[in-house]
Amino acid sequence: MNWDRIAEEYLTVADEVFQSLREPIEDLSKEITERLREGAKIMVCGNGGSAADAQHLAGEMVNKFLKDRKPYSAVALSTDTSVISAISNDFGYELVFEKQVRALGRSGDVLIAISTSGNAANVCRAVEAAKHLNILTVALTGGTGGKLGKLANMVVSISSSKCTPRIQEGHQLVIHALCERVEEILG
Repeated sequence: MNWDRIAEEYLTVADEVFQSLREPIEDLSKEITERLREGAKIMVCGNGGSAADAQHLAGEMVNKFLKDRKPYSAVALSTDTSVISAISNDFGYELVFEKQVRALGRSGDVLIAISTSGNAANVCRAVEAAKHLNILTVALTGGTGGKLGKLANMVVSISSSKCTPRIQEGHQLVIHALCERVEEILG
């Protein structure tokens, strides 16, 4: 393991988040808070490590990040194993998030779709379904953004890396900044 290389890559990603992604994160925070005030919910989806990130984000929104406050409406679409396994068995894994968006999503909601490559077929399908329902779609991705970056209404991409672990570390920074800023705005 090359510790110096990893540290350099991580610092490059952190610099990107805190410098060039500051404005997109601020814009997203304002959009989310406005929608939460109007009674919307946040849905989050992703596979593997991105599923864990989706659960992390939803957990911070429902419970708290830094402040004791009222819960914000959020759900990770990767958590209901009965729904996921039923959809996968009956229709295929590519529909696990799309069908949940169609069932749970309402106009004005937010879908945060997480994919390090931006090419996860089931995540892209969820975004396409959400757009048909007038749901704000947000891509949290990496590299060039892949297909997901082209589909979503808003894109926050860790473009300084194509390395999955560095992108995921960047996503954690984005998630924490987003949660903290939403709490600040909503009070």
